[in-house]
Amino acid sequence: MAKTLKLQIVTPEGTVYSDDVEVVGLRGVDGQIAILPHHICLMTQMLPGELMVRKDGHDEFLAVGEGLVEVTGDHVTIATDLAIAAASIDEAKAEEARQRAAARLREKISDEEIASVNASMARSLAQLHVKRRRRR
Repeated sequence: MAKTLKLQIVTPEGTVYSDDVEVVGLRGVDGQIAILPHHICLMTQMLPGELMVRKDGHDEFLAVGEGLVEVTGDHVTIATDLAIAAASIDEAKAEEARQRAAARLREKISDEEIASVNASMARSLAQLHVKRRRRR
């Protein structure tokens, strides 16, 4: 009986994470989800925020954007627009992006632009949340 599951995280830039892990924790549309080996098959939407991966008894954290999660057998595949390890987050750049998005939202822009700027804001806030939380 497997004690791990294969996690693969894919972004538009390519595969950013591929390894055997013990647990995956993420924020879905219905709340927090913990995925362990032998999890029921599942397809759900992931919300921007923090993704936790437990590997060899140690927790790793990533900031993730919106995406889709598919669980089949002992495989978890996540397709998302952002996935960055906490240690790799540039807090100053994330804060700068958040400020740009906030300023853009104060302008008169179309509904399509609002959706794009809100998505950018969510990605920036996810990075800032993960970076600041892991710094403590």
